[in-house]
Amino acid sequence: MAEAVAAQGAKVALVDIGNIGQTNYAAAKAGVAAMTVTWAKELARHGIRVAGIAPGFSDTRMVARMNAKVREKLVSMIPVRRLAAPDEIAQAALFVLQDDYYNGRILEIDGGLRL
Repeated sequence: MAEAVAAQGAKVALVDIGNIGQTNYAAAKAGVAAMTVTWAKELARHGIRVAGIAPGFSDTRMVARMNAKVREKLVSMIPVRRLAAPDEIAQAALFVLQDDYYNGRILEIDGGLRL
């Protein structure tokens, strides 16, 4: 679609918070983030907090089964140049659960990759 619009002489800027070719993923992620804010506002009066965690690539069995070259390329794209340890994701979950003032936000634990 973008090529067709650009071919007509239009200036087009597409913004995506996912990977190339993953518009569906980016749209779903943005929807969850918006839902988190809305629910946090709606449910706060009932004493219910709503928050999310957006983990980046973690050192899991699934990632360990990836082709070594693909995994190396993946890690090279992460600014801190390593995968998250599962314990680091667990610490983020504890923070969200224990901090009664944390509400309506998505905590990104992704080493700066920003998927």
